[in-house]
Amino acid sequence: MTKTLRLTALAVTASLVVGSAALFAHNAHPGDTSIFNQSDRIAGVTRTSYTGGNISMTPVDFEKAATAAVPSVVHIKTITRIRETSGEQGMGGDQNDMFRRFFGDNGAQPQSQDQRASGSGVIVSSDGYIVTNNHVVDHATDIVVTLNNRKDYKAKVVGTDPNTDLALIKIDGENLPVIAMGNSDDARLGQWVLAIGYPLNLDVTVTEGIISAKSRNIGINNKAAAPIESFIQTDAAVNPGSSGGALINTNGELIGINAAIASPTGSYAGYAYSIPSNLVKKVISDIKKYGTVQRAYLGISMAPEGLDPARKKELGINDDVNGVWIADVSPNSAAAEAGLHKGDAITKINGATVATSSQLSEQVGREKPGDKVEITFLRNGTEQTTTATLQSKMGAVAGQPNVSSSSLGADFSTLDKGDADQLGIDGGVQVAAIHEGIFSSQTNMKAGFIITKVGDQPVRNVDELKSAFASQSGNFQIQGIYPGSREVYYYGINDFKK
Repeated sequence: MTKTLRLTALAVTASLVVGSAALFAHNAHPGDTSIFNQSDRIAGVTRTSYTGGNISMTPVDFEKAATAAVPSVVHIKTITRIRETSGEQGMGGDQNDMFRRFFGDNGAQPQSQDQRASGSGVIVSSDGYIVTNNHVVDHATDIVVTLNNRKDYKAKVVGTDPNTDLALIKIDGENLPVIAMGNSDDARLGQWVLAIGYPLNLDVTVTEGIISAKSRNIGINNKAAAPIESFIQTDAAVNPGSSGGALINTNGELIGINAAIASPTGSYAGYAYSIPSNLVKKVISDIKKYGTVQRAYLGISMAPEGLDPARKKELGINDDVNGVWIADVSPNSAAAEAGLHKGDAITKINGATVATSSQLSEQVGREKPGDKVEITFLRNGTEQTTTATLQSKMGAVAGQPNVSSSSLGADFSTLDKGDADQLGIDGGVQVAAIHEGIFSSQTNMKAGFIITKVGDQPVRNVDELKSAFASQSGNFQIQGIYPGSREVYYYGINDFKK
């Protein structure tokens, strides 16, 4: 299962093309012509002059890196059960129940249709946490993980982040082989890399290539609410089934999670895209700790590429400046409070150069609400520096939540998508535990309750829950269900104060 950037109509092929590659290396010194034979010295032959030291004759060692990393890459197989009811397309649950009561088992019966798919994942902790792509496990009702040693484990989804196309799943295991985590900021153009995964339902496969670009935005996550794309582009062969697999450097360290390919056919055609490991670390750390990603926002609109000259003149854009131009600043945002203006050009975040919107999005995406970032920018040709305290989308920072879970007296977690599908709901937030607070004093709510609406606002994840509570005051109702029951429960909250 590989998310594919379709350049033309998608056509899946079952054929495998087998190829080979040979690597050659020479030792060259500035001005040294000993590696050239007499025919090289004929007129018209121009030799390349090398500067900056000797070119190493030592071949790249892929074996050690592959041996170190392969045990940490797993095969993920998923089943998505789609319930269909013959002759009742589009009918709601109450109508289905009515037909069953009138016609019994010979009437319209729900039928399960299984969709099977597979992908890859990477073990990031010895007790069984595995990172993969969101699209590998999205809506899956059953997930089986097969380790490199052929052992199978049932897995559950801990949390997902469609904005980065990442997911964290968990198996019950001990002393599992953990991949070494690398620093994706150190990745350089032309650097050798290896892609490891389970493509085309084959056993574990290792392919080599080089990094051909960084900070690529290909628009493949455009259905997400706040997509972050800053892919590492490589020419290592990645095919359907490789999604969620590892991109490693020659030290065997993870520098990316393979996520997409650019292809006219749906299979490998030259370009593959990986999510940088530094962004992966932030996302999976948040999911593991909070159950959801703590997304930080700067509060600016970035000027798009390809603006016409009139719009560039209006914004004061100078094509000679290597930075991200601000098209607008949201009122009361982190950017506004830091003094950034429309027409400023951001050139660095925390000392890291940002020349494109994808680079800026990645740098901000690594932070959480409440974090302070140093911003270097140009205004009227003069370089300035300011510090911004990042906010959440609804304007809160980590140290100033709109509604504290301690005042509500409960712990929350976003409902697993598979569980939501089985319950017939779009999503929800499960009350993991209830302590002393508003819930215990004003309701008889029990742990396990799944909140689907607060007031008149639908709730599908923890962030939406926080936003919904933040907009309430006075009296309102919490709506939801309990697992195993389709009966809707309502709990009233009175004199609510944030």
